Amino acid sequence: MSPVLFVNLPVRDLDRSKTFFTDLGFTLFGMADDMASVVINEQAQVMLLTEPTYATYAATDVADATKSSQMILVVGVENPTEVDELFDKALAAGGAPVGDLRNDGYRYQRGFTDLDGHHWEALCLVTPAG
Repeated sequence: MSPVLFVNLPVRDLDRSKTFFTDLGFTLFGMADDMASVVINEQAQVMLLTEPTYATYAATDVADATKSSQMILVVGVENPTEVDELFDKALAAGGAPVGDLRNDGYRYQRGFTDLDGHHWEALCLVTPAG
């Protein structure tokens, strides 16, 4: 079996966060009253845990993602159109844009925050012509 990556994120309102990620087109798996898993693909899932549940796993205080950067989560997609679609869905679901479009001939990338302020990027690696 290939390694599987599970990223755990604290969320303030689990139901609201589940709606946000399903609005982006992701499916949910393994839901409970205090957590749900956002399936990115067969090898990666983002576990949404209510802040009190997240705190039981963490050795330090739960960070407020709206006030400090703890990580940038990047979802790789097939083409620039999918980058734009994911970005647009995130904004329509209540997310906010982060930074500027990056289009340097090698990558096409746009950033947004989720409802709890976590920084996400939609990325397509572009193979230069030639």
